[in-house]
Amino acid sequence: MASARVRRRLLASCGLLCAGLAILAWILPVLPATPFLLLAAWCFARSSPRLHAWLLGNRLFGRYIRDYEAGRGLPWTWKAATLAFIWGSVAFSATFFARTTWLRVLLGAIALGVSWHILRLPTRRK
Repeated sequence: MASARVRRRLLASCGLLCAGLAILAWILPVLPATPFLLLAAWCFARSSPRLHAWLLGNRLFGRYIRDYEAGRGLPWTWKAATLAFIWGSVAFSATFFARTTWLRVLLGAIALGVSWHILRLPTRRK
């Protein structure tokens, strides 16, 4: 019982962090918002119905999360921007910050996994 409560609190905290990063991504052109929004929605769906409803009702990005959860996909502009930012960030990080080969390989593997997921989603025209 206590472990379930701890798990819910950890997931809710992770969701709040991801939601904050998504909001920051709307301000900073370096961060992609989509992965953070999707992770926040996943965390909230498993931890807090109230926070999940808040995210779905958000006027800026609630529609995108609702469409994603309903299987309607993402607009092609979001897909393209997300992929460009992911690969740009990985290239920048691998060039200037990742000093070891294993870290560069890990960054590339993460970018490939996220790209594969984004590309598999249906593309919504409007």
